[in-house]
Amino acid sequence: MVKITVSADCGNAPQKLLLKDLNIAFVKGDTAFITNSVADDLMWEFVGDQTIHGKDDFVKAVKQKLSDKAAALTITNVITHGKEGAVNGERAMENGKKYAFCDVCAFRDTKGNTIKSITSYGIEIK
Repeated sequence: MVKITVSADCGNAPQKLLLKDLNIAFVKGDTAFITNSVADDLMWEFVGDQTIHGKDDFVKAVKQKLSDKAAALTITNVITHGKEGAVNGERAMENGKKYAFCDVCAFRDTKGNTIKSITSYGIEIK
């Protein structure tokens, strides 16, 4: 079971709740929630690595990334304003590696129930 720690102020707005729940779904392997949270024309950029276009390629990438199992997720901050938001924290993997991450997202609209783009930054913590 994945240990999940979320800062107390996360989730007090619909966009914050979506970003928090999306990160939790990712470490739990809930591909249905992940898939339903993004737009068909999603763009997911891994800074310095690759950019994924479209929901189909997104789902393939998520499934590939889920092969590395998470042991713990800490969400430190979730910040949203209008049609944009960001979440940062750390992921500890079962293989012993740890990563600091930050995902900057754009929502389809101000309701914040669909993500149209994600820019992901990740750094391995030694």
